Amino acid sequence: MSDSSSKSHLKGYVILDNPRLNKGTAFTEEERKTLGLEGLLPPTVETLDRQVERVLSHLDRKPNDLERYIYLIGLSDTNETLFYKVIMSDPVRFMPIVYDPTVADACLNFGHIFRRANGIYLTKDMKDQFVETLRNWPIKDIRFICISTGGRILGLGDIGANGMGIPIGKLQLYTACAAVPPQHLLPILLDIGTTNDALRADPLYLGTRSTPPSEETVNNIADAFMIAANEVFPGVCIHFEDWKGTDAMRLLDRYRDQYLCYNDDIQGTASIVTAGLATAMQIKKEKFNEQRILILGAGSAGIGIANMIRSAIKMEGISEADSYKAIHLIDIDGLIGKNRKDLNKWQKPYAHDEKIENNLLTIIKELKPTTLIGVSTQGGAFTKEVVKEMASLNERPIIFALSNPTDHAECTAEQAYNWSNGQALFAAGVQFPDVNFKGKSLHPGQANNFLIFPAVGLAVYATKPKRITDDLFVEAAFALADQVDQDARNRGMLFPETKNILEMEVTTATRIAEYMFDHHMATVKRPANIRSWIESLLYNPTYS
Repeated sequence: MSDSSSKSHLKGYVILDNPRLNKGTAFTEEERKTLGLEGLLPPTVETLDRQVERVLSHLDRKPNDLERYIYLIGLSDTNETLFYKVIMSDPVRFMPIVYDPTVADACLNFGHIFRRANGIYLTKDMKDQFVETLRNWPIKDIRFICISTGGRILGLGDIGANGMGIPIGKLQLYTACAAVPPQHLLPILLDIGTTNDALRADPLYLGTRSTPPSEETVNNIADAFMIAANEVFPGVCIHFEDWKGTDAMRLLDRYRDQYLCYNDDIQGTASIVTAGLATAMQIKKEKFNEQRILILGAGSAGIGIANMIRSAIKMEGISEADSYKAIHLIDIDGLIGKNRKDLNKWQKPYAHDEKIENNLLTIIKELKPTTLIGVSTQGGAFTKEVVKEMASLNERPIIFALSNPTDHAECTAEQAYNWSNGQALFAAGVQFPDVNFKGKSLHPGQANNFLIFPAVGLAVYATKPKRITDDLFVEAAFALADQVDQDARNRGMLFPETKNILEMEVTTATRIAEYMFDHHMATVKRPANIRSWIESLLYNPTYS
């Protein structure tokens, strides 16, 4: 159902109740007469800017960001244009409210703050009716689906149907950051049950109260969904988000060569880390193939990061076999080594001959890494001794403490800078404040996926490829790193500032699109000017 066809026959409260058509007090006098809205609105006709002014005043009076989140989600449910006008007016201010970190609180309380369904909820019992269920969605031209089981959310673990806040928020960032038109986006929660006993006992929990099924059953459910989604929405891109780690890796391997899909926790996270490393390489005037990478955490995020770094290493002419030698991983049982009998198939290629150790400091002394990356959720794992050892081994040690929320970070920015005598090239999964070190202001980077996946989405929206490869995410990483200017690098910044985020995302999307055209991945005709063409496709939150 298109907006134009809707306007030809919808009238009165039906229009006011449609967030895509509703203008609220901005309906003109003529529109009010034509659409049967006279008397249903206050008499004053307002501009969109005036409406934004009112929204901002409401937000200023809210006591905390969770209440602001609830208000903004309510606004998106009633007036989509006004919602995006507000958050796109100041993305730096509003992204932490509509997404991380506030969305974590929203997910924990999802059943308690629920107002209105937004998206589609599928259950494992609907497997044979997925096609019919997806056809209930009124918009037929869906280009992106973000789907989650809620199995592993932002360091919160398995929160089942409460995880619906994540697909909603992720897709809002497609539009807020990269101006992908929102009518083509569909959030889906695939409810396969939850292991969370407290949630299953909560009377306000909105999901099914069973535990998740076996891997084989999950595979069957996911297969049915992928078939149905591609039948109902031909050419749709499936964005997997916050599935349990083993499910995430298994299903990405299962579908990446069959369908247009990607997993942001694996590929998006790896890409933003690679972008930070690329900037660090530029600062150090070194290459990826000269690095020795140590990753604390060998789950889906750690393996994804390792795989993406290998792709960057191979682009410098290093062989597949040699690319593995530069990377070591540590899990809860210690260093991933060849004599470990408990490794999964994704970990085994990174198993080296070194003896098993389970002490991070000892491992660093033996392996002498140039780069230390934490995706362990072990708060404080990068101790003073660990950071000092990295600084003794490297003039500019690269230290990425990526676990979130804040109390899970392996170290803080202040600790990394102080313990390394201000020499660390540091990034975290959360945004730490600037650190004043010996009179110099250092700006820690935030390795946040919103710097990558909206640009990938915009490029995919424009070029309509059949598949998404890791090389696209490597290209996105290099495109992002190239946008960090020398002044920013002097302040220790590894990622570009986000004050002009739309311009940044368009620049990255343009590079990705160029790569797709150069490698014959796009299914549309190459335009004469790729950037201008992409800019012509951008969503602009204005009333028609």
